[in-house]
Amino acid sequence: MEHRIETGADALYMDERDHVATALRDMKAGESIHYRHAAELQMITLAEDIPFGHKVAISDIASGQDVRKYGEVIGRAVKPITLGSHVHVHNIEGIRGRGDLGTKEAAQ
Repeated sequence: MEHRIETGADALYMDERDHVATALRDMKAGESIHYRHAAELQMITLAEDIPFGHKVAISDIASGQDVRKYGEVIGRAVKPITLGSHVHVHNIEGIRGRGDLGTKEAAQ
């Protein structure tokens, strides 16, 4: 069964600082998809399949870079992530609640 939410876009994007958008349906590699940025639609081509509810990179993300979704840092890239790639536990790690971060990093 294919999930689908009607919004005029294929993925949900909330904040201009975000690195990812959330898939509003199952999407296939090679497909051109749209996400709404302010009042206009942006288009990217998917590098990988993106399941419903999962994240897709809407820009390149460097290894070690914080990853934002809905304006909040959700983790840190453990390897480079290219535009249109699936963003999930295989390429980001959670950083909330970690005891190994210094005071400066934890405050950011």
